Amino acid sequence: MLGHLAGLVRVRVLRGVNLAIRDLRSSDPYVVIRMGKQKLKTRVVRKSINPEWNDELTLSVEDPTLLVKLDVFDRDTFFDDAMGNAELDIGPLVEVVKMRLQGVADNTVVKKLVPNRQNCLAEESAIYVSEGAVKQDVVLRLRNVECGEIELQLQWIDIPGAKGI
Repeated sequence: MLGHLAGLVRVRVLRGVNLAIRDLRSSDPYVVIRMGKQKLKTRVVRKSINPEWNDELTLSVEDPTLLVKLDVFDRDTFFDDAMGNAELDIGPLVEVVKMRLQGVADNTVVKKLVPNRQNCLAEESAIYVSEGAVKQDVVLRLRNVECGEIELQLQWIDIPGAKGI
């Protein structure tokens, strides 16, 4: 049954920073994360342009080459307003998982990614080993909007019986 899965990626949506104002003085933001046909949402944080979600969303990974797509919206009564979007390539995270690092000291940084024109990174992103798990801290700059960043933490989860990577 799990033979088609490579593993899971737990996406902890930590916070939004300086998000766009879409209501009178603030916004009621939430995040939608998509990968392939999967679609997951955070809760709505009322009246905040610096929301603290700390929501954990888990994506099943069949094809690790697919991008994780993130959209931020302002919840309204009739129509939710767009507040920007971003994309994230989990390929570098998967590369570190494939190394099958054993006995590595906690919080050892294995790889660093730098912002460039091909990604949505707002600052350097570290992929590291913590408590035996491969994690990545990410700050994404939102596109198609005047301002805003989203802070995430990714963690790879192996599934017993899955095809793996």
